[in-house]
Amino acid sequence: MSTTVFSQLDRSLREHLATLVRLASTGDDETAVELARCELPRVVTAVKALLDEHTPDEHGRCPTCRTRRWSRRLPSPCRAYLGAQLALTAGGDEPSGNHRKHLRRVG
Repeated sequence: MSTTVFSQLDRSLREHLATLVRLASTGDDETAVELARCELPRVVTAVKALLDEHTPDEHGRCPTCRTRRWSRRLPSPCRAYLGAQLALTAGGDEPSGNHRKHLRRVG
């Protein structure tokens, strides 16, 4: 099977994200601080760019995910927004709600 440009980009991005998670989970405090300062703004920029592509129109529909031009479906958040919201706020991988505790300390 030939490797497509997309599959190479996908693999590279997933490896980079996995490395960030691994370093954040197992690195020392200095590594965690460096990750937060250097990589976190880049990740936030990437998420914002992705969400900008999925900004709802005046009818509350995502122009990127819309499958039909004259869709009569009720407005609802697209999968990109739902996925980002769940990943950032549900804390599925966070033990005992540590995610929320850290956000409260910073804010």
